[in-house]
Amino acid sequence: MSGDAPPIDYSGLIREGDLVVCGQATAEPVTLTEALMVQAELLPSFRMMVGPVFSDTFSAGPASNVSFQSYGVIGNTRRLAKAGRLDVLPSNYSAFCADFATRRHKADVVLVQLAEGSDGRLSASLSNDYVTDAARGARLVIAEINPHAPFTFGAEWPGDVPIHHRVMARRPPVELASPPLDDVSRRIASHAAGLIGDGSTLQFGVGRIPDAILSSLSHARNLGIHSGLINDAVVDLIERGAVTNAEKRIDPGLTVTNQVIGTQRLYRFVHENKAVAVRPTSYTHGQGVLARINRLVAINSALQVGLDGSVNSETLHGVAIGAIGGQLDFVRGANASPGGRAIIALPATASDGTSRIVVHVETVTTPRADVDAIVTEWGIAELRGCGLAERARRMIAIAAPEHRDALSAQLKV
Repeated sequence: MSGDAPPIDYSGLIREGDLVVCGQATAEPVTLTEALMVQAELLPSFRMMVGPVFSDTFSAGPASNVSFQSYGVIGNTRRLAKAGRLDVLPSNYSAFCADFATRRHKADVVLVQLAEGSDGRLSASLSNDYVTDAARGARLVIAEINPHAPFTFGAEWPGDVPIHHRVMARRPPVELASPPLDDVSRRIASHAAGLIGDGSTLQFGVGRIPDAILSSLSHARNLGIHSGLINDAVVDLIERGAVTNAEKRIDPGLTVTNQVIGTQRLYRFVHENKAVAVRPTSYTHGQGVLARINRLVAINSALQVGLDGSVNSETLHGVAIGAIGGQLDFVRGANASPGGRAIIALPATASDGTSRIVVHVETVTTPRADVDAIVTEWGIAELRGCGLAERARRMIAIAAPEHRDALSAQLKV
């Protein structure tokens, strides 16, 4: 952290047992969170609610008087989880955010990163999530004003939520570059792309496979975006003319997202861009909204898929390494969308050589009743409307060849 004096002195601000909520992912107010971790041992014991973490703020041995909670294990929260320092709340992202609005989760202190527009208005910038509702009910709201953060429309900071302390950011927002593509992700993308027609509206997550699928769609026409996040790959599709949002039944002409996760290239693109709307979770993930979108294609990933189609995106060997996130929100939304598709895409084989197509998953994130299409590098298993025996046959056909006989044998036991 640059400078000799801390940007803020938390003594007297943090009370015993407080729940401190901070912005997630690239919306993390790093100047504030770093200062809090530096001072943590001198403060009363408190709890900290985090989402995905892409900074190193919480990596250097957080003080023992701080406990952490999250709705999943994403990014660098895996270090906290591995150390036994992270309590996971198994909740759909939409419900997790709504719990702050209803005060089921009650924040005491909120740390938020804000951007200032050319007209002086403030925006939550890179994420329009639970932090705003948390701030509305908090005792104390501390805002980091970041001149390098983009002002985004739809995420304007509400006038009825007071800001008690303001601090100038000491560094630009966190960035997350797209991972390099590999042969497996490209092969998965080549299959998935066949399920995405012109005029589809896309939802997708973070990672190599979603990026590979997006990169394979530059030939498409009049795609739309209504997603939990957007990244640099969206800029590519817009600049190539593949994404126009022209055929969306609702929000025509608008790229709609809940979070902006990428690099400065993306941040410059969304800054004061009226063609991009960073909307609250109740809108981006709301079932009533999603059902009104025509041809919504939800693209999500998994750790395992069972032969019955059940999807596990949360745990392996009893250890939490993933999240429910918005997967089920968007799977169900895509299933309700006229012409929609719900795609679960994953490599057939894990890094240790074991099959990710299994007889039974250990945790069910998306129930088999909601599953549509499963895609691996070996093909597509269309499961909607299929009985269990046919589902098993189709799932084994997209497992890695070296695992197919064992899966068939286990199924007969």
